[in-house]
Amino acid sequence: MSKKFCVDFHILPVGSAFSDPAMQLLKPSWINHDDGKAIFSVDIHPDGTRFATGGQGQGQDASGRVVIWNMKPVLSEKYEKDPNCPKLLCQLDQHLGCVNCVRWSHSGHFLASAGDDKVIIIWQLSNYGGGSVFGSNVINIEWWRCVSTLRGHDGDILDVAWAPRDAFLASVSVDNTIIIWNCEKWPERVRVLRGHRGLVKGVTWDPVGRYLASQADDKTLVVWRTSDWTQETVISKPFEECGGTTSVLRLSWSPDGQYLVSAHAMNNGGPTAQIIDRDHWTTDKDFVGHRKPVTCVRFNPNILKKSDSAGGKPVQYCCLAVGARDRSLSIWFTSLKRPLLVIHDVFEDSVN
Repeated sequence: MSKKFCVDFHILPVGSAFSDPAMQLLKPSWINHDDGKAIFSVDIHPDGTRFATGGQGQGQDASGRVVIWNMKPVLSEKYEKDPNCPKLLCQLDQHLGCVNCVRWSHSGHFLASAGDDKVIIIWQLSNYGGGSVFGSNVINIEWWRCVSTLRGHDGDILDVAWAPRDAFLASVSVDNTIIIWNCEKWPERVRVLRGHRGLVKGVTWDPVGRYLASQADDKTLVVWRTSDWTQETVISKPFEECGGTTSVLRLSWSPDGQYLVSAHAMNNGGPTAQIIDRDHWTTDKDFVGHRKPVTCVRFNPNILKKSDSAGGKPVQYCCLAVGARDRSLSIWFTSLKRPLLVIHDVFEDSVN
């Protein structure tokens, strides 16, 4: 896994406190982990006021770090220059291994972080104020406390996902398994899913909660029924031509539930993000254009609408971002055949 610099991504929810109808590309230099340490994941809070990053910590001991940031100075130059507007809200250094994934619950009350130390930490904002970080000159504005530590995997945890209404949390690992956790009875495990024959590197829930999808290095994508945790289907054809591996395989389900989009697929020798239709699990469409394997896709959690030019019913569509090892991002609408935007050489290394 490349440790130079990578980042996961999430689209700011439309209608949130700081959303703007115009698309902007922002890359503030002050968002970083000490000494240019790698960032492997980012997730925006549901209300758009803050976001979390996860990656490497300080020193040579391979520790992990979670940082919660203020969104105001990202979106406003006025707040960015305001010395009274804090940028860093909280730094959490409790992980003993690199943090590979951070994900907010849908309610925004909890943050899950997971990493190479084989544990998931569930964080919750405390009513108490912040304070200094042990061994650091960082001052926390907020205090996020650990409310549960989930142990069960035998290897690095690469991805986690909250179920609709936050009933469950799913985690995937290089131990080839998926664990379903009961969010109402931490740290209870509901089920351990064993079906992949390779490292499991991505997981996502459908917005209704009927299915869970996972993708692994064994060149398969498995859709699981949440009613009995058995396999609904195993999809392999789009991945048969794939050579090599990627650090993650982060797939995503559209907010309308119609499409599941995977990472690291191939079509006629070219890398693609595979579109899987929910109705019959067909794989006859894909997003093409990246020069190297696709590592991650992420849908905006909102269903978007645009007015019909003829004055009819508004047309609904979904928006997603695709990242790849070619260090580029592409933005797509499900209503269009071509990308809305392609940005090359955004980062120094693969997008995660």
